[in-house]
Amino acid sequence: MTAPTPRPGILDIAPYVGGKSSSAGATRVIKLSSNEGALGPSPKAIEALQKSATRLHRYPDGGSDILRAKLAEKYDLEFDQIVCGAGSDELITLLIRAYAGPGDEVLYSQHGFLMYPIAAKGVGAVPVTAAETNMTASVDSILAAVTDKTKIVFVANPNNPTGTYITSAEVARLRDGLREDILLVVDAAYAEFMTGQEDYTAGAELVAKGDNTVMTRTFSKIYGLGGIRLGWCYAPPAIADVLQRLRNPFNVGLPSQEAGVAALEDDDFVNACVRHNSETREWFREEINKLSGLKAHPSYGNFVMVEFPMAEGKNADAANEFMMARGVIPRKIGAYGLPQMLRISIGTLEEMQICLQTIKDFIAN
Repeated sequence: MTAPTPRPGILDIAPYVGGKSSSAGATRVIKLSSNEGALGPSPKAIEALQKSATRLHRYPDGGSDILRAKLAEKYDLEFDQIVCGAGSDELITLLIRAYAGPGDEVLYSQHGFLMYPIAAKGVGAVPVTAAETNMTASVDSILAAVTDKTKIVFVANPNNPTGTYITSAEVARLRDGLREDILLVVDAAYAEFMTGQEDYTAGAELVAKGDNTVMTRTFSKIYGLGGIRLGWCYAPPAIADVLQRLRNPFNVGLPSQEAGVAALEDDDFVNACVRHNSETREWFREEINKLSGLKAHPSYGNFVMVEFPMAEGKNADAANEFMMARGVIPRKIGAYGLPQMLRISIGTLEEMQICLQTIKDFIAN
């Protein structure tokens, strides 16, 4: 018998591999591989999730209307222009399905999120990277890489895994430099960590100014709700209409919707998460930068990118193996073109103290 043959190009896709969650033989696992919320979910979100358990036999609100209304109220946005999804990943995939196809080009920065090329290849489009400057997206490089085949440009701001960002002025310059028929997607998964950066924008105002910019957001990071898969985007009316037509019915589960609404109501918890992340991240960076041969790069997300020497036995691969054996799980990012780096999520203070000591032991080993 002959098995069904997938569409050409599908088997060329390298599947997305998330951060590891376990380490064989470790008595305690400290997972610092997936940029998850260090303090977990809001107590209000947990309570809402538990209350939803008695209604799991009911289909969820198909339009996520209560959640969209809460988002519109919180961020002063137009209700009809908000679309919710099973994580921002789903929305990224839907945007590529809607606006790119075989032979079209999907453009993103050199060390951008791996889901961009994966989703592009899934529809037969061609992923194209633009060189970065100091591991930061370069507007000039992106604009220079645009061709007549370019359909979508993605900018993760701040970017994962580099932790860098471009200013609101640069994002606006990028938008102004693109043709009107090119969709600009500002992926603002880490926007909530950008408090105090007055030159930053998540991109909502650009959505309001035209018909070709979309902002995507997630509940997986600051809200600590990665396990329920919840994201949203803000789009011009015509694009929001397209996404509503393409998404699956009931694509956001009832527990996810209700936990999301509750999380949006707990500003005190979010503020505590922001403070913890900022203080712990900078402490960790300072301590790493005291160690010979290592560099913890500046970051505006809930993670730090640590650069190891290229010398055999002391490189990032060796460090990863050593840390994993101790139950401390970082993220290798060779797939992002950064084989000399490990990305380390910010956990609790105790977890980061153990992580730091593990790295010190590796250096001394």
